[in-house]
Amino acid sequence: MKLTSIIPALDLHYFTILLVAGLCSPVWGEITSLDAGNIDDILNNAGVSLVNFYADWCRFSQMLHPIFEEASNVIREEYPDSRDVVFARVDCDQHSDIAQRYRISKYPTLKLFRNGMMMKREYRGQRSVVAIADFIRQQKVQHIVEMKSLEELTTVDRSKRNIIGYFEQKDSDNYRTFEKVANILRDDCVFMAAFGEVSKPERFSGDNVIYKPLGENVPDMVFLGSLLNFDLTYAWAQDKCVPLVREITFENGEELTEEGIPFLILFHLKEDTQSLEKFQHEVARQLISEKGSINFLHADCDKFRHPLLHIQKTPADCPVIALDSFRHMYVFPEFSDLNVPGKLKQFVLDLHSGKLHREFHHGPDPTESTPGQEENREVASNPPDSSFQKLAPSETRYTLLRDRDEL
Repeated sequence: MKLTSIIPALDLHYFTILLVAGLCSPVWGEITSLDAGNIDDILNNAGVSLVNFYADWCRFSQMLHPIFEEASNVIREEYPDSRDVVFARVDCDQHSDIAQRYRISKYPTLKLFRNGMMMKREYRGQRSVVAIADFIRQQKVQHIVEMKSLEELTTVDRSKRNIIGYFEQKDSDNYRTFEKVANILRDDCVFMAAFGEVSKPERFSGDNVIYKPLGENVPDMVFLGSLLNFDLTYAWAQDKCVPLVREITFENGEELTEEGIPFLILFHLKEDTQSLEKFQHEVARQLISEKGSINFLHADCDKFRHPLLHIQKTPADCPVIALDSFRHMYVFPEFSDLNVPGKLKQFVLDLHSGKLHREFHHGPDPTESTPGQEENREVASNPPDSSFQKLAPSETRYTLLRDRDEL
């Protein structure tokens, strides 16, 4: 029996002692090693891939190696076809270009890929054979609900985003594109499909895909492009499934923090949907060009009381808008200032320029209308430290890489 097969029954620290003492050595098994020459081909041709980004000198990476290998062996018995599931690894010291491509900021990082596309939600669960194997099994659960009658549409959950496809037959290129898009976006939308006679009433001009937005009275949106074009179909579905303003929770806080870009957060009471709609509208109107440099989020005031207290606010003060740069938190003057054209955008630009940081530490920037201000400037009170940085990955679980300056 291989030692790795009994690792889950051993205390991980005891196994580490054995490693250090030289009484055992990590067994790699048939994990696929990725490099610049093969990574795209291997990942693109697998429905699900779990990739271990590691460094040999990292003790957490050393501890994970035998567990990852044994989980691979377990899953390989259930899914022997490499087109179904791939377990792979990248030595980030030897292949720093790949590590940079996927923005690896800690070792070991287990990234999930679907049809070659990296998912934002990496594996962050327990580091055991059972937990990793269960995670992969969950990824293989059927991600498209097949409708047996169109009457099922009357029970669609309108609190979720739904994309529904109507196809003449399942064995078709159109459906294969739909299936691939659904696999990638399964965490963000509910995907449903109907075939043959069931779907015929909705196929007035051929195979048809519609999006049912949140809300009971919101009209459906029809995909007007070619289902043979994967890129076009995916871009349309992603735009519908992934909201511009996402909700931050304690469950997804770590992954959002690890994206490494500041948060613009609306704190609001859960029942206050009007303020959320106003915020979403202004973000879309003023800040769409900042997508990628700022994470637009909303948070439940009651659940996130601590960050509010950090900026001397309580749920009674909500709605409140704040910027968290992962070093400091800055408060938008008044929620009603959203009505002032360009003010929210200027708030974000002032973060990028460093103005918010300067003014918190040194008082308002001097202007031509206030001569002598430079000489009379007093040091302002320190801004509150970041609250959301505390949700970042733990140093007792990862070797963290620190290579960026934060405002």
